[in-house]
Amino acid sequence: MGIETSRRGFLRGIAGVAAVGAAGNVFAIGRGAGGKIRLAAVGVDGKGYSDWSPMVKSGLAELVAWCDADETKRDVAMRKAKKDLPGVDLSKIPFFTDYRKLLEKCGEYKVDAMTISTPDHVHAPVAVQAMKQGIHVYVQKPLVRTLWELDYFNRTAKENGVVVQMGNQGSSLDSMRRCTEVLQSGILGEITEVHVWTNRAVWPQGTGVANYVKGRGANGDPVRKGLDWNAWLATAEERPFLDKYPKGTKVYDPWKLGSNVYHPFTWRGFLDFGCGAFGDMACHTMNLPFRGLELANVTDAECVSIDQYNDVAYPAKSVVKMTYAARTAKFGPQKGKALPAVTLFWYDGYDESKPGQSASKPDAALMPKWIAKHGSVPNTGCLIIGTKGQVLMQDDYGAKCAIALDADKEFKDVFKHEAAKAVARSIPFRKDSAAAAGKSTVEMKGFANGHYIEFLDAINGVGSVYEQTHSRCFSDIEYCIPQMEGILVGCVAQQLPGKKLKWCSKSQKFDLDAANALVKPNIRKGFEF
Repeated sequence: MGIETSRRGFLRGIAGVAAVGAAGNVFAIGRGAGGKIRLAAVGVDGKGYSDWSPMVKSGLAELVAWCDADETKRDVAMRKAKKDLPGVDLSKIPFFTDYRKLLEKCGEYKVDAMTISTPDHVHAPVAVQAMKQGIHVYVQKPLVRTLWELDYFNRTAKENGVVVQMGNQGSSLDSMRRCTEVLQSGILGEITEVHVWTNRAVWPQGTGVANYVKGRGANGDPVRKGLDWNAWLATAEERPFLDKYPKGTKVYDPWKLGSNVYHPFTWRGFLDFGCGAFGDMACHTMNLPFRGLELANVTDAECVSIDQYNDVAYPAKSVVKMTYAARTAKFGPQKGKALPAVTLFWYDGYDESKPGQSASKPDAALMPKWIAKHGSVPNTGCLIIGTKGQVLMQDDYGAKCAIALDADKEFKDVFKHEAAKAVARSIPFRKDSAAAAGKSTVEMKGFANGHYIEFLDAINGVGSVYEQTHSRCFSDIEYCIPQMEGILVGCVAQQLPGKKLKWCSKSQKFDLDAANALVKPNIRKGFEF
């Protein structure tokens, strides 16, 4: 056994102990300069930059390698870092456009952890191969693109004892955690109905995208300078690069994202590359009900409404109805109590006639107390309906949570409601994550730092072990795997509208062959993992 192999085995053992050991144990692991965690970043600008740079800025990690299929993003990230990370020299750090070459070098660079902030279809190929090397992974949401990848990811993480954190950063907000405690207390009575909505998609998707791509056929555009198109495609089926939509092309594009077809960011609406609005935002907006109601297996899903259905991109808007199985409460005052099945409605779509507004959302009649004072359904959020009252989340991340019991005249902030204040604390707060109640997303800049640092702390064996995840990460696999399973079942339902799909988590199969055909991704030769 080589020195490096022994070292990685040691780190895996430490990670396993950190995940299940008693709270308060601290493991000092000597790594790079000053014992810093040696970090590699796959995806360096945009969301990638906001993932790896706070980790480096914390002083707990140092960047030792980075990768982006678009070489031009390196210079953009370096310009930002000169301002945000004074004294950190990134110019000599090894850079790759092909993640496979980076993975081959991880042992040589002694990489301990990796951020993965790429198009959705590349998450699993990179993360699985990194975890097999004993590397801890921070993976942007959605964790993976397909159900087969999710099961593979889960098994690999457990087999290698690595720390995992999914990038639904609202998980670290005080308000999200407090409202989770309040829901788990049973204060709302029996809960069987949930509504979750978003004003996404804000990138191109729908029939206009499909018509344009199909119309181009095998005729592509010259690949942009600096873009490694082969590496960008990764596991996806080979196809020509398409640059920009010509002027006058009828494409649903509410945010006017530079008219790019695939890159950057506009890949998200494509079935082969992203998970659409559902995969993008449900990891945030379904976070509260999933945690607070301890949702278990999703048993069925049906896309009951859809606009601009096609077989290339996700629809312009949709409504998906899902059922989560009855279960037994594991946490809080209700521990051991039988909880009923929950029907969850998901709504997505952007209203181009009313910029910033949701084109698809629940009926205002469901929340009369809110409407009486505020006049309209919040732009994005989540409504949880119980036999004794309601909880309303009015943003994407859980920063604005309010409660109204049957006897109340109006909703009150979860921190100020008298009955909610009486609920005992059970989930530790992050000291480096702001409460953010009442603040806009713009004003919440930096609120996610606690989520990033929690990942690094977990690697070092520092901090509380959460009862919900048996880990020092609040979005580790015990939480994010089952949450992602429901979301991905919903994404399959969007591709087969009007069909009620039954899903068996144990067998990892649907009751319909057409749905099962969508469980596993295409894996192109040379990109197997």
